[in-house]
Amino acid sequence: MTEGAAVGVDLSPTSGSEQHSPHFLQDVIFHGKFKLLKALIPEENTQCQHGLYFQDGQRRVDYVLTYHVKKPAGARSSRPTSHLLTENAVARSFRRGRNEHLRNHKAQKAKDSSSLPSSPGADVELGHPGETVNGHEDQKMFRREEFEGILRDMGLELEKDEDTKIAGVGFVKIHAPWNILCREAELMKLKMPTKKVYEVKQLSGVVEKICSLACKLVEPLHPHVEEHQPQNIKHLSHTFSREKQHLFDLSDKDNFFDSKTRSSIVFEILKRTKCKAKYSMGITSLLGSGIFSAAYPLHDGDINEESAVHNDRRLLYEEWANYSVFFKYQPIGLVRKYFGEKIGLYFAWLGLYTQMLIPASLVGVIVFLYGCATVDDNLPSMEICHPKNNITMCPLCDKVCSYWKLSTACGTARASHLFDNPATVFFSIFMALWAAMFMEHWKRRQMRLNYEWDLTGFEDEEDHPRAEYELRVMQKTLSKDHKSNHKTEKLTCQDRLPAYMTNIVMMLLMIGVTFAIVFGVILYRISTKAALYMSSNPVTRSHAQLTVKTTAAIINLVVILILDEVYGAVARWLTVLEVPKTDKSFEERLIFKTFILKFVNAFSPIIYIAFFRGRLVGRPGSYLYVFESYRMEECAHGGCLMELCIQLSITMLGKQLIQNNLFEIGVPKLKKLIRYIRSKQGTFQEEERKKRLQRYETDHFLEPFAGLTPEYMEMIIQFGFVTLFVASFPLAPLFALLNNIIEIRLDAKKFVTELRRPVAARAKDIGIWYNLLRGVANVAVIINAFVISFTSDFIPRMVYQYMYSPDGSMHGFVNHTLSYFNVSHFQEGKEPMDPLHLGYHVEMCRYKDYREPPWSATPYEISKEFWTVLAVRLAFVIIFQNVVMLMSDVVDWLIPDIPKDISMQIHKEKILLVELFMREEHSKSRNLDSRVSGEGKANSSSSNNNNNNYSTTVHPRSGPHNSTGSL
Repeated sequence: MTEGAAVGVDLSPTSGSEQHSPHFLQDVIFHGKFKLLKALIPEENTQCQHGLYFQDGQRRVDYVLTYHVKKPAGARSSRPTSHLLTENAVARSFRRGRNEHLRNHKAQKAKDSSSLPSSPGADVELGHPGETVNGHEDQKMFRREEFEGILRDMGLELEKDEDTKIAGVGFVKIHAPWNILCREAELMKLKMPTKKVYEVKQLSGVVEKICSLACKLVEPLHPHVEEHQPQNIKHLSHTFSREKQHLFDLSDKDNFFDSKTRSSIVFEILKRTKCKAKYSMGITSLLGSGIFSAAYPLHDGDINEESAVHNDRRLLYEEWANYSVFFKYQPIGLVRKYFGEKIGLYFAWLGLYTQMLIPASLVGVIVFLYGCATVDDNLPSMEICHPKNNITMCPLCDKVCSYWKLSTACGTARASHLFDNPATVFFSIFMALWAAMFMEHWKRRQMRLNYEWDLTGFEDEEDHPRAEYELRVMQKTLSKDHKSNHKTEKLTCQDRLPAYMTNIVMMLLMIGVTFAIVFGVILYRISTKAALYMSSNPVTRSHAQLTVKTTAAIINLVVILILDEVYGAVARWLTVLEVPKTDKSFEERLIFKTFILKFVNAFSPIIYIAFFRGRLVGRPGSYLYVFESYRMEECAHGGCLMELCIQLSITMLGKQLIQNNLFEIGVPKLKKLIRYIRSKQGTFQEEERKKRLQRYETDHFLEPFAGLTPEYMEMIIQFGFVTLFVASFPLAPLFALLNNIIEIRLDAKKFVTELRRPVAARAKDIGIWYNLLRGVANVAVIINAFVISFTSDFIPRMVYQYMYSPDGSMHGFVNHTLSYFNVSHFQEGKEPMDPLHLGYHVEMCRYKDYREPPWSATPYEISKEFWTVLAVRLAFVIIFQNVVMLMSDVVDWLIPDIPKDISMQIHKEKILLVELFMREEHSKSRNLDSRVSGEGKANSSSSNNNNNNYSTTVHPRSGPHNSTGSL
């Protein structure tokens, strides 16, 4: 039974009492833009509104709460029930009846439960575990009605609709009247534009001409979004105050607070409103306990239909969430207006990151083309590929592998030069400076947005406790003695100690699982390589190395994709165990755990190939074995950089194509298909499905907004691919750029069409993500220094050319890096089964290392050349790191965080605000003086008249004295 039915009055918009009431006349004046809709008949009125307004067609739906409804078949009301905020006897009597009903129900439940054994874990608000389903649903209904009553007492207006086309779902539509919006805007310290406008100072001279020319060139790249005022005109903003309403432009009160602001105000009221129960329950607790099933603001309207009213959502769909406008700038201002500052900052950051990838991609392509152009002039690869090269190499594996010619590694050597050349050193330095430039550019962009969005001076608001935290505190309170119930309980470190221990153990376990999988892939490579070399097919044997590298990289990719989903769920579970008090604390802890697990998962195979593979091998005759049978793998003669490039490219491209794009496109489509199949099977009747759903019903089927953490996380991991190992893969920025061009429109379409509208959240920066970006950028400098020094052959080539080369060239470099091994020194049972594979008997074979030959006094010991190269490598790491860090600090110092024009405008706004308030005070004092002088003149004339009429009884000075006294 609906609440309106319980009251027993007709609250529909066509009732005569409403049509002639002062409240109704005030609504007509207040909502002047809907006078035409008011004149329509109720059916046309409802059809025009499409669920964006109450049934009267005037009051906007600012927020929607949904709940489960269980009604007997056929018990459907003819129309939605409207609840108005009235203080008449009917409403008061209903509240008294409802409270009395609640008390009677609790008394009856206490009486019934007295015979039951006490249960310390029972929820006193939702009944005992043994209670019937109907009793449990009644408790939910009573708690829901209590919460709705408190919302009405807070000043909100509610309208319930249980006669919907969605079976089993009821809707509570919430509207915030003007006085409530003003009150909450003042409490939330919202900055609103005043009547005062001022002209933003423009550049002058040559700079202005250059800027105007640049604006004309990029004009086709700007989205077609209407600007309400010229860019050089700005409203002076000030914190809203009800006492100073005359400062603000209130000519159009309906649009003074936009839909984004209205919904955020209502959400703020919902968060701090508590049920008047023994254990208070806010909206988050009510959602967690199932009293309400969902809470969300509404989208502005439709986007696909031809007859759809042109609104911000449709404008975003046409000019932002559309692949045909991929080459245009994003309408960040409109995104912020519709979704709020937090989401606007994300897309502004993503857009700037994508723009900054353009120069990085161009330089990376140039470096790659340089490697392609100089591959034929590279003397080391020419020596390897020379047909007269007769260097015999030692076997790559035990028994099944035989001796091989160095010339067979010609292809690998030539390919390695594409990514291992002097230009990659320059590119590493460039990318380190690029990262610093990007961070500084973003800080300036962020400050400009803060100024344009009136967020200067904004401080983070106090966050409300989460539902889980309130529930744990309630359970802790219930477990205490009744004597301590009056104390305010909270969760201490001792309460969270089991959760902290579980977090540490599970995090270490997950990282151990990642390392174990990397080790498993290593064993796969070793065993598969041995199996392929045993093949009788010569083609298979010749391509064994490439086959093993590629398949291992694909296996790593599949494992990374699977573990990413697992680790995301594990991180959320561990964070829930900690029971953080606020949403901000929950988000930061979740981000930290997720980043650690996903970073280790994505980069562990790459780090192994870059820094460990080929260095834990040993030497012929004394190899290092795992499980006494698996010989550790070594790098090909071209070095591990080529395999590092293969692993990095496959992992990066695979994550972007499969995880970031395919999953984001395919999963929502699959969910839509499942919902359609379910609706076709009976959730909707055929005739019901043909009817048009209201906006709040349509939004109910959209996916709830899950936060920006997944969006930021994939971009942070991509930033790691772009910066951490860019020395081995200069094309990484190009692939990231191509991915992000699609990613921006994909995310935009998801936000506009597939997700419920998020509650607008204010934010002045991107939070913890900036610290993670700076940390990745700093680590990238160190990792690239080690990649150049230890993974590539850059340092050995430089050492040979300037210290050991007889003519100062690279001639003889390959022979210099190879050591000798006497095949008679092989371990028992490890020698090749086919020693005559090359057609001749081998006495000496070569392997890549700096060791003494077998005929020296210290055979197979590390040579002095090794120590020389190692010293230069370590020196290069130190010099490279310090030089790049110094250059980054110089960039940071040269580029101020706040643009000069923005700092000047902020200072100008402060002066204008002071002038505005001084003018206001002067106007007040002048009005007061004029009013006082007017009263003084009136009193003086009255005194004179009295003196003239009663001069015999009044002292001559009594008139002025009385006049002064009256003042």
